[in-house]
Amino acid sequence: MIKNKTNVFMVVLVLLVVVLGVVVVYSFVAKPLITGYNVQKYNQGANDVLILLVNEVQSQGFVQIPVGNQTLVLVPYQAPELSQPNF
Repeated sequence: MIKNKTNVFMVVLVLLVVVLGVVVVYSFVAKPLITGYNVQKYNQGANDVLILLVNEVQSQGFVQIPVGNQTLVLVPYQAPELSQPNF
């Protein structure tokens, strides 16, 4: 009877170690890989949108972006030329 309880206790301890091992592997290996992949794809999407907007402004001269009930218009900024003072 005591040997049977010892075997059950050992099986429970082995299962506990396996579960804790899976948690550690997920925390330090799988989760950073998933997070890194998500960040990489988010940054790639942001770059694609920025390139698309810049190309659109260069080809058409403006871009209209709907924001709720309003429209945001992007146009290229042309800085005024500053004249040099004569001393």
